[in-house]
Amino acid sequence: MPVESYLYEKLDGDVRCKTCNHHCLLKPGKWGICRVRKNENGRLMVYNYGKASSIALDPIEKKPFHNFKPGTSVLSFGTVSCNFRCLHCQNYSIAFADLSYPYLRELAPEDVADMVEERRADGVAWTYNEPGIWHEFALDASREVKKRGNYYVVYVTNGYVSKDAIDQLDMLDAANVDVKGFTERFYKKVCKARLERVMETVEYLHKKKIFIEITYLIIPEENDDEKEIRQFAEWVYGIDKRIPVHFSRFHPDFKMVDRAPTPISTLEMAVRVAKDVGLEYVYVGNVWGHEYEDTYCPKCGTRLIDREGFYVVKNVLDGDRCPECGYRQNIVL
Repeated sequence: MPVESYLYEKLDGDVRCKTCNHHCLLKPGKWGICRVRKNENGRLMVYNYGKASSIALDPIEKKPFHNFKPGTSVLSFGTVSCNFRCLHCQNYSIAFADLSYPYLRELAPEDVADMVEERRADGVAWTYNEPGIWHEFALDASREVKKRGNYYVVYVTNGYVSKDAIDQLDMLDAANVDVKGFTERFYKKVCKARLERVMETVEYLHKKKIFIEITYLIIPEENDDEKEIRQFAEWVYGIDKRIPVHFSRFHPDFKMVDRAPTPISTLEMAVRVAKDVGLEYVYVGNVWGHEYEDTYCPKCGTRLIDREGFYVVKNVLDGDRCPECGYRQNIVL
């Protein structure tokens, strides 16, 4: 059954959704860009409440988080649809699906908390497709999870969550924001969205003291220019040089199967540029066994966390400090 949205404005029969940064203005009978919210006679109703398409127990590194709770396991949930239209979507089977998707499972908030306990997870992740369009259920279920014990809650998001929605997510511990490129041209062409709004979200999450990691998927011939990557790194540095950044390898998918996978040399260039700008934690993603899967002390270079893919092989941290030089790390254990 649909529920009434927690964030909208009534406007003489029309409604203005305030859940994501599209801020859709909907006349009666019309659906939002997300395709899960509809103006029903002057009330904004949400039709994906509790409808899960995907549930899996994952290493937190798979999200990816490398500096937040390394080595822990997280129970991940996704629903259907999205508020972006990315041409390279890696989860298009659910992100471009609608409410007729045949494999949806109905959940109550208590079901999520029960599963977290039963599977002995360390926390819950709202991920796979955009969690911001699942705001009401993610909010209610996260609160229920927090009631059960010392569990964490993370978002893996495209960064279009509104400030109003973030304000309601007072139990959110961390967010990995997918900054998909660093030009408005890219966002307009590839995502049907605006870079400016994503930047505002990252800055607001930081202001709210929510732990942030950022993923930048490098797509050949689209967002792989060294100057663009430097501008991105300088923007992150201006917020906080200690924010971890993941440069991930693109694999052809959906409507971008004509592109080759990202050359390893391009990923390594991005790491070099980001470190030259002054970012302290820079990673390479989607390249199993690469040296930049690991975490190094920004001050002395000691390898602090050794990984193989999504799994921690060795962790030599002394609490949150480097055992060699004592430098306090931006790592939540």
